[in-house]
Amino acid sequence: MESIRRQNPQATLMSLEAAAASARGGFACLFSTADEYETAVITERRAQGRYTQSRSYWPLALFVGCALVIAGTVLLFA
Repeated sequence: MESIRRQNPQATLMSLEAAAASARGGFACLFSTADEYETAVITERRAQGRYTQSRSYWPLALFVGCALVIAGTVLLFA
């Protein structure tokens, strides 16, 4: 604290301005818009394999099951 008091006010002000500028630089964003950020997030997640389409046979099994139930009721009441 005493080292600041011993300096002249102009040097102290310039030192504070330099410290503030470097502190602001640490919060800089890499993306200029939210769209760029979202695109980068989606690209990274695709590279990680998060959006791969899983192979599920449940819809096909349910369709075949419903078709068999309907065919059975039609044949039963025909």
